Amino acid sequence: MIKNVKARFIFNPCSGHNAQNPYLLKHAREFIREHQLNADVVLTERPRHATELARRAIDDGCLLVVAIGGDGTLNEVAASLVGTPIALGLIPCGSGNGLGRHLGIPGPGKGAFRNLLAGKPRAIDTGSVNGLPFFNTMGIGFDAEISHRFNRLVHRGLEAYARTAISAFFRFRPQVCTIRNGQSSLATSAFIVSISNSDQYGNDCFIAPGAQVDDGRLDVTVVKKVNLFNALPIAVRLFTRSIDGSPNVLRLSGPHFTIERDTPGLIHTDGETHLTGALLDIQVLAHSLNIMVPHETN
Repeated sequence: MIKNVKARFIFNPCSGHNAQNPYLLKHAREFIREHQLNADVVLTERPRHATELARRAIDDGCLLVVAIGGDGTLNEVAASLVGTPIALGLIPCGSGNGLGRHLGIPGPGKGAFRNLLAGKPRAIDTGSVNGLPFFNTMGIGFDAEISHRFNRLVHRGLEAYARTAISAFFRFRPQVCTIRNGQSSLATSAFIVSISNSDQYGNDCFIAPGAQVDDGRLDVTVVKKVNLFNALPIAVRLFTRSIDGSPNVLRLSGPHFTIERDTPGLIHTDGETHLTGALLDIQVLAHSLNIMVPHETN
């Protein structure tokens, strides 16, 4: 696809892998020169800048916009492409790369750039919470708190994420919330409420086994309580795609949800945190984003 269209690569120099491996920027420019592409590379300079750069790329006539970064960079770039025919290319090089893993998009050095040449566009669903877009997962509770802490770390990765989670575990208290999907209502105390488009957070940590990105639905996973006795079994289930088997977990699915908390607080969208009101309105936008995936991906 990329051979025949104008494209723009948006590189986040602060994204996990990029910050430690500046060769990726050089590689992107060499890739453009080697294949004689009608493309250029621009760098983000501040939070939300990638959204502005993606809008500018559309205004400049680009039909493919490539995000080089993690889930946060993906979120910022894709936010400008929802509901347009413009295709998103992804070079997943963050700490978790949840959506990239779900779609089978390889990492840099493993075929991510080749996927732009040989891959195909696939229409996937996107989510929205109080007007904020998300493409992989959003949530409230412990994972929002961890995202808030994790984003302030200089050095990231799975080990850093685990240390952050352990340090926050003993201080966090479950939230009481009511979840409605238009047909039923569930009131519960929740340690985590995760709303997923794909099946995982990233790093093969499966919060919503079986979730699909193109079924016109979002998957809600409620982890009611976590303590010293069940924390390890729940963690094992997350990495073995068996979280549904835990007696402390509830699963729901649908195109539209509202969640009402006792008080305003943190949420995360693809790992980026926001302060929002107590009431959250969450909906799916079916087949609203075109993303380049490997040809063998279903």
